[in-house]
Amino acid sequence: MSENTDANGGNNAVPAPRDTGGEVIRVRKGMFGANNGGDTSGYGGLIRTVTLPGAASRPYGGWFDEVADELEGALEEQDLLPENAIEKTVVDRDELTFHIAREHLVQVARTLRDDPALRFELCTGVSGVHFLGDKGRELHAVYHLRSLTHGRIIRLEVSAPDSDPHIPSLVAVYPTNDWHEREAYDFFGLVFDGHPALTRIMMPDDWQGFPQRKDYPLGGIPVEYKGAQIPAPDQRRSYS
Repeated sequence: MSENTDANGGNNAVPAPRDTGGEVIRVRKGMFGANNGGDTSGYGGLIRTVTLPGAASRPYGGWFDEVADELEGALEEQDLLPENAIEKTVVDRDELTFHIAREHLVQVARTLRDDPALRFELCTGVSGVHFLGDKGRELHAVYHLRSLTHGRIIRLEVSAPDSDPHIPSLVAVYPTNDWHEREAYDFFGLVFDGHPALTRIMMPDDWQGFPQRKDYPLGGIPVEYKGAQIPAPDQRRSYS
């Protein structure tokens, strides 16, 4: 039984249900986001609401409250108000995520690493995410932290707008983030300020744009077949 599940099988945490709460940031139509008849999947009539989970309310359940209390207390000891650093706390699918203001990311990460009651010694990487409909915070960086001492896993999430894609580097706190931050920069255009060598890691140095952003063209390699060429997926004729 999960530590966040009570004896009756109910969840002690109170996440915002995906269908009834949270933040609706976009309504997608079709299967692959292609417009003007380019969706050849047969799912052109599919309509899907993109919803981000909302903030959870206490008690979060299990050790989640212990971690939240210790983090908030440790930040207060450093004269940083928790509400200024932690924008919201999300409990969704039995996972704990702290949404952190980017200007306080380094201090929060160092606190999570060094506080004896927290000891999140390992960051297993940073994932980039691009939400076109999340206006003013389209780019997200998600850090996966593991405590080897306490056997716990949490996430930190930081957002930045497309117009100002800067986030502090965590390489000084978690050196293994070196290549992970380069990859997120390469594919999403997230600029990690303070990184020792923020250069592309997969794409050529002179590549234009960031291939995993949602507004990047699908592209495709033209394939010749008996004199014809197969265009990119978002340029194909619709059959539905």
